[in-house]
Amino acid sequence: MTHPSKEQILFLKKRKHEKILITVCRILIFVLFLSLWEISATKGWIDSFIFCSPGIITQTFCDMCKDQSLFTHIGITLWETIASFFLVVVLGLGTAVVLWIFPKLSKILEPYLVVLNSLPKSALAPLLIVWLGANQKTIIVAGISVAIFGSIINLYTGFHEVDKDKLKLIATLRGTKLDALFKVILPSSVPLIFSVMKVNVGLCLVGVIIGEFIGARQGLGYLIIYGSQVFKLSWVLMSIVILCVIAMVLYSLINLAEKLYLSKRVSHP
Repeated sequence: MTHPSKEQILFLKKRKHEKILITVCRILIFVLFLSLWEISATKGWIDSFIFCSPGIITQTFCDMCKDQSLFTHIGITLWETIASFFLVVVLGLGTAVVLWIFPKLSKILEPYLVVLNSLPKSALAPLLIVWLGANQKTIIVAGISVAIFGSIINLYTGFHEVDKDKLKLIATLRGTKLDALFKVILPSSVPLIFSVMKVNVGLCLVGVIIGEFIGARQGLGYLIIYGSQVFKLSWVLMSIVILCVIAMVLYSLINLAEKLYLSKRVSHP
């Protein structure tokens, strides 16, 4: 077993110190922001009724946790986000595969996908409520509509950037298109798929909140719109903070899954 050289040890120490420094700076910026916000509200530099403060938001969170009403709103929004995200992954990947297998179909549908991807999805939400009714399924569809078209385009484009020599080798060995798909395209596109998933989880959350703004009676989106209507702005800011936490947690879970996959791929090439 070879021991690391002095240069390697110094490099690793430098990397470790750099990571610690970045983490400490992030925490300090966050604490400084919260402290300045709290002091500004306490001293009257800003209107605490409009801008609230970390203390007011924390108190509101604790009060709503005591009567357990908040858990219902969080659970509903989380379920709708996960459901829409799962469907986007399945439908996006499946559609991209079909378009890759049938190039003529992709050429026919390409302009429609570009137009639908460019369309502001907030404009579709009211129509979805009218067409499908104000229910949870409609909100899930709203979440899907925000992410699905971009997911298809990105995955399909990524499939065409795979190493052409590997595909030629499959064709030389008389392999079928399915052989090329399962042995070259999909394995080579795993990093791209994880990257698209990281983007989609945030987009699905945005779509769900848009749907809840318009046609929900529960969920964090409903809590935000209702809180703004009755001037309970602590509800609005608390819900926004919770949404940030949910987005960070979901992103971190996908990032962790990617790291586990890559570590297994390195250990079992």
